[in-house]
Parts: sequence; C-alpha cells; structure tokens
Amino acid sequence: MMYLVKTPVFLRWIYPQLVWKKHVKNTIFLTFDDGPIPEVTPFVLDKLKEYDAKATFFCIGDNVRKHPEIYQRILNEGHSVGNHTFNHLKGWETEDEEYLDNYEQCRRYVDSDLFRPPYGRIKKSQVAKLKKVNPEIEIIMWDVLSGDFDTKLKPEKCLRKTINNTCPGSIVVFHDSLKAFPILEDVLPKALEFWKRKGYAFKAL
Repeated sequence: MMYLVKTPVFLRWIYPQLVWKKHVKNTIFLTFDDGPIPEVTPFVLDKLKEYDAKATFFCIGDNVRKHPEIYQRILNEGHSVGNHTFNHLKGWETEDEEYLDNYEQCRRYVDSDLFRPPYGRIKKSQVAKLKKVNPEIEIIMWDVLSGDFDTKLKPEKCLRKTINNTCPGSIVVFHDSLKAFPILEDVLPKALEFWKRKGYAFKAL
C-alpha cells in the first residue's frame, strides 16, 4: 500500500487553497475520519477525554444517520465535526455533480463548514464548485497521515512514524473505522501520552 506519512511541500503548492497545516505553537490538531460507529468512536472519545484533548471528526453522513447518538456525544464533549461526504466518495473517480450532491446530502446531517475529501483525492473543479455552493467552506487536508488503515503495518511502526513526523501545528489523520481499529487501539493512547509529555495541547479545528 503506497502512501506518504508526511505530506510533501509540492502538494501544498499545487493546492494552496486547501488547509494542510496550522501555524500554532505547541499544538497538534488531531482528526478522525470515517465515523461515527459504535465499535470505535466511543473508544476514541474516552481516550481523548482522558488526555483532555479536543479533536475534529470528519464524519460520513450515512454513519451519522445510522448513529446520531454517537454524533451528538462528539458535539457534547466539545469536539468539532466536518463533512466527509455521505458515502465516502473518491473525488478522482466521481463526476463533479454527483460529488457535489453527496456533499450536500452529508450537510443535512453534519452542520459544518469543514470538509475533508475521502482518500484526500479531489479535483480542482470539485474544489471550485464546493466553494461556489458554500463560500465559507474550509477544505482540510493534513501534513501527517498515521497509516492506521494499513493492515500490514505493525502498530509500533505506525506509532514511530506518526510521532516522528508530527510538529507544532500538525494536522494528524487517524480513522475511527473498523479497518483501522486494531492499530488505532494500540497507537492512539501511546501517541497521546508521548505528545502530552512533550507539552503539546490538542485542539479542534
């Protein structure tokens, strides 16, 4: 499975209108994609509470429809939420109008101007159309991809790569999904403990 843990600078040049990182001292922005689901999201919320950490959850609209009580818990505990399309569509393989419709369908369940394209794949034409239908939209990417979704990755390697590439202002991606949970369950508490000892605060976008 090919992916980059650290987002290369040239991608930020190609897509300067997307948010890749924040310039904030001593702060990490944790993000969780693909939930909410009962098997994983409550575990994440419990761990975040333990470390007094706030995060941003990029929610799939259909999962919010199925599990509104978990979505409400995310909000009640002071985290922020973002749109991750209704059905986790891959922008590169989807016609613009279908992509836009799926975004709008998610908006019925997720009230947020934050958006993250599933797989981080979005066409420039889709960016333009999203900004047209919602001028307030912030398209949030990342500068550290944990790789927790990689079933061949050892948890200790995932942890090492994630903490080694994180710096002040980093936007870090984890996944509250069934596929990621075997790694996330091991890595998230250890990463939170490491970052806390380093003096980082954890804020929502």
